[in-house]
Amino acid sequence: MTIDKPFPVDFLWGSATSSYQIEGGYLSDGKGPSIWDVFCMIPGKVYNQDHGNIACDHYHRFREDVALMKQLGLKAYRFSISWPRVLPAGRGAVNQAGLDFYNALIDELLQAGIEPWVTLYHWDLPAALEFELHGWLGEGISDAFAEYADLCFQHFGDRVKNWITINEAWVVAILGYGHGVFAPGIQSKDLPYLAGHNLLKAHAKAVDVYRKKYQSQQQGKIGITNNCDWREPLTDSPADRDAAERALEFFLAWFADPIYNGDYPACMRERLGERLPSFSAAEKELIKGSSDFFGLNHYTTMYASDATQNSEAGSVYGNGGLSEDQDVNLSVAPDWPQTAMQWAIVPWGCRKLLQWIEARYNNPPIYITENGCAFDDQLIDGKVADLERIAFFEGYLSAIHEAISSGVNLQGYFIWSLLDNFEWASGYSKKFGITYVEEGTLQRVPKDSAKWYGEVISRNGL
Repeated sequence: MTIDKPFPVDFLWGSATSSYQIEGGYLSDGKGPSIWDVFCMIPGKVYNQDHGNIACDHYHRFREDVALMKQLGLKAYRFSISWPRVLPAGRGAVNQAGLDFYNALIDELLQAGIEPWVTLYHWDLPAALEFELHGWLGEGISDAFAEYADLCFQHFGDRVKNWITINEAWVVAILGYGHGVFAPGIQSKDLPYLAGHNLLKAHAKAVDVYRKKYQSQQQGKIGITNNCDWREPLTDSPADRDAAERALEFFLAWFADPIYNGDYPACMRERLGERLPSFSAAEKELIKGSSDFFGLNHYTTMYASDATQNSEAGSVYGNGGLSEDQDVNLSVAPDWPQTAMQWAIVPWGCRKLLQWIEARYNNPPIYITENGCAFDDQLIDGKVADLERIAFFEGYLSAIHEAISSGVNLQGYFIWSLLDNFEWASGYSKKFGITYVEEGTLQRVPKDSAKWYGEVISRNGL
Protein backbone atom coordinates (compact mmCIF):
# COMPACT_ATOMS: atom_id res chain seq x y z
CA MET A 1 0.00 0.00 0.00
CA THR A 2 1.52 3.31 -0.99
CA ILE A 3 1.26 6.19 1.42
CA ASP A 4 1.33 9.43 -0.55
CA LYS A 5 1.02 11.67 2.47
CA PRO A 6 2.70 10.23 5.56
CA PHE A 7 2.12 11.99 8.89
CA PRO A 8 4.77 12.46 11.62
CA VAL A 9 5.75 9.24 13.40
CA ASP A 10 4.10 10.01 16.74
CA PHE A 11 1.07 11.86 15.31
CA LEU A 12 -1.99 11.50 17.53
CA TRP A 13 -5.19 10.28 15.84
CA GLY A 14 -8.39 10.62 17.82
CA SER A 15 -12.08 11.37 17.88
CA ALA A 16 -14.13 13.63 20.14
CA THR A 17 -17.47 13.97 21.92
CA SER A 18 -18.96 16.02 24.76
CA SER A 19 -20.90 15.01 27.86
CA TYR A 20 -24.25 16.69 27.21
CA GLN A 21 -24.30 15.55 23.60
CA ILE A 22 -23.89 11.82 24.25
CA GLU A 23 -24.23 10.81 27.89
CA GLY A 24 -27.94 11.01 28.68
CA GLY A 25 -28.60 9.83 32.25
CA TYR A 26 -29.58 13.42 32.89
CA LEU A 27 -30.85 12.82 36.41
CA SER A 28 -29.16 9.45 37.02
CA ASP A 29 -27.32 8.70 40.25
CA GLY A 30 -27.44 12.16 41.79
CA LYS A 31 -26.49 14.34 38.80
CA GLY A 32 -27.69 17.94 39.04
CA PRO A 33 -29.33 19.89 36.20
CA SER A 34 -27.23 21.86 33.73
CA ILE A 35 -28.13 25.02 31.84
CA TRP A 36 -28.69 22.84 28.77
CA ASP A 37 -31.17 20.64 30.66
CA VAL A 38 -33.08 23.84 31.46
CA PHE A 39 -32.66 25.47 28.03
CA CYS A 40 -34.10 22.41 26.28
CA MET A 41 -37.28 22.73 28.35
CA ILE A 42 -38.04 26.18 26.92
CA PRO A 43 -40.42 25.84 23.94
CA GLY A 44 -38.89 26.86 20.63
CA LYS A 45 -35.25 26.91 21.72
CA VAL A 46 -34.22 23.54 20.29
CA TYR A 47 -35.27 21.96 17.00
CA ASN A 48 -38.20 19.57 17.45
CA GLN A 49 -38.09 20.11 21.25
CA ASP A 50 -35.18 17.66 21.31
CA HIS A 51 -33.09 17.30 24.49
CA GLY A 52 -30.15 15.38 25.94
CA ASN A 53 -32.09 13.41 28.57
CA ILE A 54 -31.09 10.12 26.93
CA ALA A 55 -28.95 11.28 23.98
CA CYS A 56 -26.76 8.29 22.96
CA ASP A 57 -27.10 6.79 26.47
CA HIS A 58 -23.29 6.69 26.67
CA TYR A 59 -23.67 6.84 30.47
CA HIS A 60 -24.91 3.25 30.37
CA ARG A 61 -23.14 2.11 27.18
CA PHE A 62 -19.64 3.50 27.58
CA ARG A 63 -17.99 0.06 27.54
CA GLU A 64 -19.61 -0.70 24.19
CA ASP A 65 -18.44 2.69 22.90
CA VAL A 66 -14.85 2.13 24.05
CA ALA A 67 -14.88 -1.27 22.30
CA LEU A 68 -15.98 0.58 19.16
CA MET A 69 -13.07 3.03 19.51
CA LYS A 70 -10.63 0.17 19.94
CA GLN A 71 -12.01 -1.55 16.84
CA LEU A 72 -11.44 1.72 14.93
CA GLY A 73 -7.87 1.91 16.14
CA LEU A 74 -8.23 5.31 17.82
CA LYS A 75 -5.08 6.41 19.62
CA ALA A 76 -6.91 9.04 21.68
CA TYR A 77 -10.44 9.94 22.75
CA ARG A 78 -11.46 13.43 23.73
CA PHE A 79 -14.51 13.64 26.01
CA SER A 80 -15.82 16.17 28.50
CA ILE A 81 -16.76 15.85 32.13
CA SER A 82 -20.25 16.97 33.09
CA TRP A 83 -19.63 19.49 35.88
CA PRO A 84 -23.11 18.92 37.42
CA ARG A 85 -22.54 15.13 37.36
CA VAL A 86 -19.63 15.42 39.78
CA LEU A 87 -20.77 18.60 41.60
CA PRO A 88 -24.59 18.68 41.34
CA ALA A 89 -24.83 22.23 42.71
CA GLY A 90 -21.65 23.39 41.00
CA ARG A 91 -19.83 23.68 44.33
CA GLY A 92 -19.82 21.96 47.67
CA ALA A 93 -21.15 18.40 47.92
CA VAL A 94 -19.41 15.92 45.62
CA ASN A 95 -21.43 13.23 43.83
CA GLN A 96 -19.43 10.02 44.24
CA ALA A 97 -21.45 8.20 41.55
CA GLY A 98 -20.33 10.86 39.06
CA LEU A 99 -16.67 10.37 39.96
CA ASP A 100 -17.16 6.59 39.71
CA PHE A 101 -18.53 6.90 36.17
CA TYR A 102 -15.56 8.90 34.88
CA ASN A 103 -13.07 6.70 36.73
CA ALA A 104 -14.61 3.64 35.05
CA LEU A 105 -14.54 5.32 31.62
CA ILE A 106 -10.90 6.38 32.01
CA ASP A 107 -9.86 2.90 33.14
CA GLU A 108 -11.73 1.30 30.23
CA LEU A 109 -9.97 3.62 27.76
CA LEU A 110 -6.53 2.90 29.17
CA GLN A 111 -7.20 -0.82 29.12
CA ALA A 112 -8.06 -0.47 25.41
CA GLY A 113 -4.80 1.42 24.78
CA ILE A 114 -6.60 4.72 24.14
CA GLU A 115 -5.28 7.98 25.58
CA PRO A 116 -7.96 10.01 27.41
CA TRP A 117 -8.11 13.72 26.57
CA VAL A 118 -10.41 15.43 29.05
CA THR A 119 -12.28 18.70 28.52
CA LEU A 120 -13.41 20.23 31.81
CA TYR A 121 -16.05 22.54 30.33
CA HIS A 122 -18.04 21.79 27.19
CA TRP A 123 -20.98 24.11 27.89
CA ASP A 124 -23.10 22.18 30.45
CA LEU A 125 -22.75 24.61 33.36
CA PRO A 126 -24.51 23.54 36.58
CA ALA A 127 -27.86 25.34 36.54
CA ALA A 128 -27.34 26.26 40.20
CA LEU A 129 -24.44 28.52 39.23
CA GLU A 130 -26.53 30.26 36.57
CA PHE A 131 -29.05 31.15 39.28
CA GLU A 132 -26.59 31.94 42.06
CA LEU A 133 -23.69 33.58 40.21
CA HIS A 134 -25.29 34.65 36.90
CA GLY A 135 -23.23 31.97 35.19
CA TRP A 136 -20.27 33.25 33.19
CA LEU A 137 -21.25 36.84 33.93
CA GLY A 138 -20.63 36.39 37.64
CA GLU A 139 -17.57 37.60 39.52
CA GLY A 140 -17.32 34.32 41.48
CA ILE A 141 -17.59 31.94 38.53
CA SER A 142 -13.85 31.68 37.82
CA ASP A 143 -13.13 30.59 41.40
CA ALA A 144 -15.95 28.02 41.27
CA PHE A 145 -14.46 26.64 38.05
CA ALA A 146 -10.98 26.41 39.59
CA GLU A 147 -12.42 24.43 42.53
CA TYR A 148 -14.19 22.06 40.15
CA ALA A 149 -10.99 21.65 38.10
CA ASP A 150 -9.06 20.88 41.30
CA LEU A 151 -11.51 18.07 42.10
CA CYS A 152 -11.00 16.56 38.63
CA PHE A 153 -7.19 16.80 38.78
CA GLN A 154 -7.27 15.17 42.20
CA HIS A 155 -9.45 12.21 41.16
CA PHE A 156 -8.44 11.62 37.55
CA GLY A 157 -5.01 13.22 37.06
CA ASP A 158 -3.07 10.10 38.02
CA ARG A 159 -4.28 8.62 34.70
CA VAL A 160 -5.33 11.63 32.59
CA LYS A 161 -2.30 13.35 31.07
CA ASN A 162 -4.06 15.74 28.68
CA TRP A 163 -6.44 18.41 29.94
CA ILE A 164 -8.47 21.02 28.08
CA THR A 165 -9.97 23.65 30.38
CA ILE A 166 -12.67 25.20 28.20
CA ASN A 167 -14.10 24.27 24.82
CA GLU A 168 -14.80 27.18 22.47
CA ALA A 169 -15.09 30.17 24.77
CA TRP A 170 -16.18 32.15 21.68
CA VAL A 171 -19.32 30.00 21.35
CA VAL A 172 -20.13 30.24 25.06
CA ALA A 173 -19.79 34.04 24.92
CA ILE A 174 -21.32 34.86 21.52
CA LEU A 175 -24.03 32.22 21.16
CA GLY A 176 -24.88 31.99 24.87
CA TYR A 177 -24.68 35.66 25.86
CA GLY A 178 -24.79 37.54 22.52
CA HIS A 179 -27.15 35.94 20.01
CA GLY A 180 -28.89 33.92 22.74
CA VAL A 181 -29.36 30.83 20.57
CA PHE A 182 -27.45 28.57 23.00
CA ALA A 183 -27.88 28.19 26.76
CA PRO A 184 -28.41 30.29 28.83
CA GLY A 185 -30.11 32.17 25.95
CA ILE A 186 -29.17 35.76 26.75
CA GLN A 187 -29.16 38.42 24.01
CA SER A 188 -26.81 41.34 24.47
CA LYS A 189 -24.28 43.48 22.61
CA ASP A 190 -22.05 43.92 25.65
CA LEU A 191 -22.33 40.81 27.83
CA PRO A 192 -20.37 38.47 25.51
CA TYR A 193 -17.24 40.44 26.30
CA LEU A 194 -17.79 40.08 30.05
CA ALA A 195 -18.48 36.35 29.66
CA GLY A 196 -15.33 35.95 27.56
CA HIS A 197 -13.32 37.81 30.19
CA ASN A 198 -14.52 35.50 32.95
CA LEU A 199 -13.92 32.41 30.82
CA LEU A 200 -10.29 33.45 30.34
CA LYS A 201 -9.88 34.07 34.07
CA ALA A 202 -11.44 30.68 34.85
CA HIS A 203 -9.08 28.97 32.42
CA ALA A 204 -6.04 30.71 33.91
CA LYS A 205 -7.02 29.90 37.52
CA ALA A 206 -7.57 26.22 36.69
CA VAL A 207 -4.17 26.04 34.96
CA ASP A 208 -2.57 27.73 37.97
CA VAL A 209 -4.07 25.09 40.30
CA TYR A 210 -2.82 22.30 38.02
CA ARG A 211 0.69 23.70 37.71
CA LYS A 212 1.12 24.46 41.40
CA LYS A 213 -0.45 21.33 42.87
CA TYR A 214 -0.39 18.53 40.31
CA GLN A 215 1.66 18.94 37.15
CA SER A 216 5.13 18.04 38.44
CA GLN A 217 3.83 14.86 40.03
CA GLN A 218 1.22 13.87 37.42
CA GLN A 219 3.37 14.87 34.42
CA GLY A 220 0.44 16.00 32.25
CA LYS A 221 -0.27 18.85 29.83
CA ILE A 222 -3.02 21.45 30.06
CA GLY A 223 -4.40 23.94 27.57
CA ILE A 224 -7.52 25.50 26.11
CA THR A 225 -9.40 24.79 22.86
CA ASN A 226 -10.60 27.72 20.77
CA ASN A 227 -12.65 27.58 17.60
CA CYS A 228 -12.03 29.58 14.47
CA ASP A 229 -13.08 29.59 10.84
CA TRP A 230 -10.69 31.01 8.26
CA ARG A 231 -11.40 34.48 6.86
CA GLU A 232 -10.13 35.03 3.34
CA PRO A 233 -10.06 38.62 2.00
CA LEU A 234 -12.78 38.96 -0.65
CA THR A 235 -10.51 41.10 -2.82
CA ASP A 236 -6.87 42.05 -2.66
CA SER A 237 -7.70 45.59 -1.54
CA PRO A 238 -6.01 46.78 1.68
CA ALA A 239 -9.48 47.40 3.17
CA ASP A 240 -10.58 43.79 2.62
CA ARG A 241 -7.25 42.39 3.81
CA ASP A 242 -7.61 44.46 7.00
CA ALA A 243 -11.21 43.28 7.37
CA ALA A 244 -10.18 39.61 7.16
CA GLU A 245 -7.44 40.16 9.75
CA ARG A 246 -9.87 42.02 12.02
CA ALA A 247 -12.40 39.20 11.72
CA LEU A 248 -9.76 36.65 12.81
CA GLU A 249 -8.73 38.85 15.72
CA PHE A 250 -12.33 39.20 16.93
CA PHE A 251 -12.72 35.42 16.60
CA LEU A 252 -9.54 33.64 17.63
CA ALA A 253 -7.15 36.31 18.90
CA TRP A 254 -9.83 37.47 21.38
CA PHE A 255 -9.03 34.34 23.41
CA ALA A 256 -5.55 33.42 22.16
CA ASP A 257 -3.80 36.81 22.40
CA PRO A 258 -4.22 37.12 26.19
CA ILE A 259 -2.72 33.62 26.58
CA TYR A 260 0.22 34.13 24.20
CA ASN A 261 0.74 37.90 24.33
CA GLY A 262 -0.75 38.95 27.67
CA ASP A 263 -3.73 41.04 26.54
CA TYR A 264 -6.58 41.43 24.07
CA PRO A 265 -5.84 42.41 20.43
CA ALA A 266 -5.36 46.15 19.98
CA CYS A 267 -8.13 46.32 17.37
CA MET A 268 -10.67 45.01 19.91
CA ARG A 269 -9.60 47.54 22.51
CA GLU A 270 -9.79 50.37 19.94
CA ARG A 271 -13.21 49.41 18.67
CA LEU A 272 -14.89 48.34 21.89
CA GLY A 273 -13.40 50.80 24.39
CA GLU A 274 -15.00 50.38 27.81
CA ARG A 275 -17.21 47.53 26.59
CA LEU A 276 -14.14 45.29 26.69
CA PRO A 277 -13.16 44.58 30.32
CA SER A 278 -9.55 45.02 31.40
CA PHE A 279 -7.22 42.57 33.13
CA SER A 280 -5.28 43.63 36.20
CA ALA A 281 -1.51 43.25 36.06
CA ALA A 282 -1.77 40.12 38.22
CA GLU A 283 -4.44 38.63 35.96
CA LYS A 284 -2.35 39.28 32.84
CA GLU A 285 0.55 37.47 34.46
CA LEU A 286 -1.68 34.54 35.40
CA ILE A 287 -3.16 34.25 31.90
CA LYS A 288 0.00 34.75 29.84
CA GLY A 289 1.63 31.41 29.07
CA SER A 290 -1.29 29.44 30.50
CA SER A 291 -1.48 26.84 27.72
CA ASP A 292 0.92 23.96 27.06
CA PHE A 293 -0.53 23.51 23.56
CA PHE A 294 -2.84 25.30 21.13
CA GLY A 295 -6.20 23.49 20.84
CA LEU A 296 -8.11 24.38 17.66
CA ASN A 297 -11.60 23.44 16.47
CA HIS A 298 -12.02 24.24 12.78
CA TYR A 299 -14.95 23.69 10.43
CA THR A 300 -15.23 26.19 7.60
CA THR A 301 -14.06 29.30 5.70
CA MET A 302 -15.70 32.52 4.54
CA TYR A 303 -14.75 35.57 2.55
CA ALA A 304 -14.42 38.79 4.53
CA SER A 305 -14.83 42.28 3.13
CA ASP A 306 -14.71 45.71 4.67
CA ALA A 307 -18.13 46.90 5.83
CA THR A 308 -17.24 50.37 7.04
CA GLN A 309 -19.45 51.90 4.32
CA ASN A 310 -21.92 49.08 3.60
CA SER A 311 -22.64 46.88 6.60
CA GLU A 312 -24.78 43.81 6.01
CA ALA A 313 -25.41 43.17 9.71
CA GLY A 314 -27.95 40.46 10.32
CA SER A 315 -26.94 38.48 7.25
CA VAL A 316 -27.44 34.71 7.32
CA TYR A 317 -23.86 34.12 8.38
CA GLY A 318 -24.26 34.04 12.13
CA ASN A 319 -20.74 32.86 12.95
CA GLY A 320 -19.34 36.32 12.48
CA GLY A 321 -19.75 37.25 16.13
CA LEU A 322 -21.13 40.75 16.66
CA SER A 323 -20.46 41.91 13.12
CA GLU A 324 -21.27 45.55 13.78
CA ASP A 325 -18.31 45.71 16.20
CA GLN A 326 -15.96 44.58 13.44
CA ASP A 327 -17.29 46.28 10.29
CA VAL A 328 -16.86 43.05 8.35
CA ASN A 329 -19.20 41.47 5.80
CA LEU A 330 -18.97 37.70 5.34
CA SER A 331 -19.84 35.66 2.26
CA VAL A 332 -19.17 32.33 0.58
CA ALA A 333 -18.30 31.47 -3.02
CA PRO A 334 -21.23 30.03 -4.98
CA ASP A 335 -19.14 27.06 -6.13
CA TRP A 336 -18.01 25.95 -2.66
CA PRO A 337 -19.78 22.71 -1.68
CA GLN A 338 -21.63 22.86 1.65
CA THR A 339 -22.45 20.50 4.52
CA ALA A 340 -25.90 19.99 6.02
CA MET A 341 -25.06 22.88 8.38
CA GLN A 342 -24.64 25.11 5.30
CA TRP A 343 -20.95 25.39 6.14
CA ALA A 344 -18.69 25.67 3.11
CA ILE A 345 -16.11 22.93 2.53
CA VAL A 346 -12.82 24.76 1.94
CA PRO A 347 -9.80 22.64 2.92
CA TRP A 348 -7.19 25.28 2.00
CA GLY A 349 -8.75 27.58 4.62
CA CYS A 350 -7.61 25.11 7.28
CA ARG A 351 -4.02 25.23 6.01
CA LYS A 352 -4.05 29.03 5.95
CA LEU A 353 -5.46 29.22 9.48
CA LEU A 354 -2.79 26.85 10.81
CA GLN A 355 -0.11 28.99 9.15
CA TRP A 356 -1.68 32.16 10.62
CA ILE A 357 -1.49 30.62 14.12
CA GLU A 358 2.10 29.54 13.49
CA ALA A 359 3.10 33.09 12.51
CA ARG A 360 1.16 34.98 15.19
CA TYR A 361 1.95 32.75 18.17
CA ASN A 362 5.49 31.64 17.41
CA ASN A 363 4.66 28.14 16.19
CA PRO A 364 3.17 26.52 19.29
CA PRO A 365 2.38 22.78 19.38
CA ILE A 366 -1.14 22.60 17.88
CA TYR A 367 -3.80 19.92 18.20
CA ILE A 368 -6.90 20.06 16.01
CA THR A 369 -9.35 18.98 18.69
CA GLU A 370 -12.39 19.06 16.36
CA ASN A 371 -12.89 18.94 12.60
CA GLY A 372 -15.88 17.38 10.93
CA CYS A 373 -19.06 17.73 8.93
CA ALA A 374 -22.78 16.98 9.05
CA PHE A 375 -24.53 15.23 6.18
CA ASP A 376 -27.95 13.68 5.79
CA ASP A 377 -26.77 10.10 6.33
CA GLN A 378 -29.08 7.18 5.61
CA LEU A 379 -28.89 3.66 7.01
CA ILE A 380 -29.54 1.34 4.05
CA ASP A 381 -29.22 -2.46 4.37
CA GLY A 382 -27.29 -2.05 7.61
CA LYS A 383 -24.71 0.31 6.08
CA VAL A 384 -24.08 4.05 5.86
CA ALA A 385 -22.16 4.97 2.71
CA ASP A 386 -21.13 8.50 3.73
CA LEU A 387 -18.86 9.21 0.79
CA GLU A 388 -19.22 12.99 1.16
CA ARG A 389 -17.77 12.78 4.67
CA ILE A 390 -14.82 10.69 3.48
CA ALA A 391 -14.18 13.30 0.75
CA PHE A 392 -14.37 16.04 3.39
CA PHE A 393 -11.76 14.34 5.59
CA GLU A 394 -9.53 13.52 2.59
CA GLY A 395 -9.55 17.22 1.68
CA TYR A 396 -8.94 18.56 5.16
CA LEU A 397 -6.26 16.02 6.06
CA SER A 398 -4.46 16.78 2.78
CA ALA A 399 -4.49 20.50 3.66
CA ILE A 400 -3.28 19.67 7.18
CA HIS A 401 -0.48 17.55 5.69
CA GLU A 402 0.55 20.57 3.58
CA ALA A 403 0.59 22.75 6.69
CA ILE A 404 2.81 20.26 8.55
CA SER A 405 5.12 20.02 5.52
CA SER A 406 5.43 23.82 5.54
CA GLY A 407 6.64 23.77 9.17
CA VAL A 408 3.45 24.04 11.27
CA ASN A 409 3.92 22.15 14.55
CA LEU A 410 0.67 20.17 14.40
CA GLN A 411 0.81 17.09 16.63
CA GLY A 412 -2.66 15.56 16.56
CA TYR A 413 -6.11 15.47 14.99
CA PHE A 414 -9.50 14.59 16.47
CA ILE A 415 -12.49 13.90 14.25
CA TRP A 416 -15.80 15.40 15.35
CA SER A 417 -17.62 13.26 16.20
CA LEU A 418 -17.39 9.63 17.25
CA LEU A 419 -21.19 9.30 17.35
CA ASP A 420 -24.21 10.99 15.82
CA ASN A 421 -25.45 12.97 18.80
CA PHE A 422 -27.44 15.89 20.20
CA GLU A 423 -26.30 18.82 18.09
CA TRP A 424 -27.27 21.64 20.49
CA ALA A 425 -30.00 23.93 19.08
CA SER A 426 -30.25 21.67 16.00
CA GLY A 427 -31.29 18.71 18.18
CA TYR A 428 -30.85 15.35 16.46
CA SER A 429 -31.45 16.75 12.97
CA LYS A 430 -27.73 17.10 12.17
CA LYS A 431 -25.45 14.06 11.99
CA PHE A 432 -21.72 14.66 12.52
CA GLY A 433 -20.77 11.15 13.61
CA ILE A 434 -18.57 8.55 11.97
CA THR A 435 -20.88 6.13 13.79
CA TYR A 436 -24.60 6.07 13.05
CA VAL A 437 -26.84 5.87 16.13
CA GLU A 438 -30.14 4.26 15.24
CA GLU A 439 -33.19 6.10 16.51
CA GLY A 440 -35.05 4.20 19.21
CA THR A 441 -32.67 1.26 19.64
CA LEU A 442 -29.57 3.51 19.86
CA GLN A 443 -27.67 0.71 18.14
CA ARG A 444 -24.24 1.84 16.92
CA VAL A 445 -23.43 1.27 13.24
CA PRO A 446 -19.95 2.36 12.08
CA LYS A 447 -20.29 4.35 8.85
CA ASP A 448 -17.98 3.87 5.87
CA SER A 449 -16.07 6.93 7.11
CA ALA A 450 -15.24 5.10 10.35
CA LYS A 451 -13.66 2.23 8.44
CA TRP A 452 -11.85 4.71 6.19
CA TYR A 453 -10.51 6.60 9.24
CA GLY A 454 -9.36 3.34 10.81
CA GLU A 455 -7.24 2.70 7.70
CA VAL A 456 -5.77 6.22 7.80
CA ILE A 457 -4.77 5.64 11.43
CA SER A 458 -3.28 2.19 10.79
CA ARG A 459 -1.04 3.50 7.99
CA ASN A 460 -0.47 6.89 9.64
CA GLY A 461 -1.24 8.81 6.46
CA LEU A 462 -3.25 9.20 3.28
